[in-house]
Amino acid sequence: MVGKVYLVGAGPGDPGLLTIKGKECLEKADVVLYDRLIAPELLNFTPSHAKKIYVGKDSHHHAVRQEEIQQYLVDYAKEGYTVVRLKGGDPFVFGRGAEEAQILTENHIAFEIVPGVTSAIAAPAYAGIPISHRNYSGSFHVITGHECTDSKVSDEEWQALAKMTGTIVILMGLGHLQQITERLIQYGKSSETLCGVVSKGTTSEQKVVTGTLGAIAELCVQQDIVSPATVVIGDIVALSESLSWFEPRSSMNQEQMMSNVLFGGVLK
Repeated sequence: MVGKVYLVGAGPGDPGLLTIKGKECLEKADVVLYDRLIAPELLNFTPSHAKKIYVGKDSHHHAVRQEEIQQYLVDYAKEGYTVVRLKGGDPFVFGRGAEEAQILTENHIAFEIVPGVTSAIAAPAYAGIPISHRNYSGSFHVITGHECTDSKVSDEEWQALAKMTGTIVILMGLGHLQQITERLIQYGKSSETLCGVVSKGTTSEQKVVTGTLGAIAELCVQQDIVSPATVVIGDIVALSESLSWFEPRSSMNQEQMMSNVLFGGVLK
């Protein structure tokens, strides 16, 4: 009997942002393939017999190649196991979840997508930056920083991006932030446009830097901002100071939070 695969979004880092359905999937898993940026406490939801396999990636090292991850999903499912692919954020937001779902379809393996809270929305929210507001921005555009620096991106695409009046959210762009901001300014975005960068958003190590588009890259260097980081560009960043609510270093730490989750708090 062929098993089933659940492609589960683990959220952006705060373990309390895992969905109830995501928790239920972990509780019945035989095999869990998990990413680098998930809250490790989430693995406590798995049964004692579950096999847990780290398949995390960063820009310099992949513990397991994507092709191997996909083969794991197919092989374990064909052996009859219930498999959870636990992915940071949301599986379909730059998470290669669609590629994994396609492989499962090709191999006639049943699967479900369990959406997760994407850092594109959550990280700015934890920094007091709403990505939409009727007085500031009626749209938002989420792009990958890797694509921004791709030589295949045309001048016309850069011009269109620079002319956008809505909020621009860039994921995985910190390493190329200087290049990205320079290109936006080159193609017409004002260097005085407000910009915010949220490092390790929603976690106890969250750090936020705000400034202008022309200065933000240097500010990030000066303040030792590290990945993962979410970049927000637009006038709406002005609300960050007045709407700031999350105090990561003085708030409940992750162990306390998960204790509540496991023993009668947010999720039971």
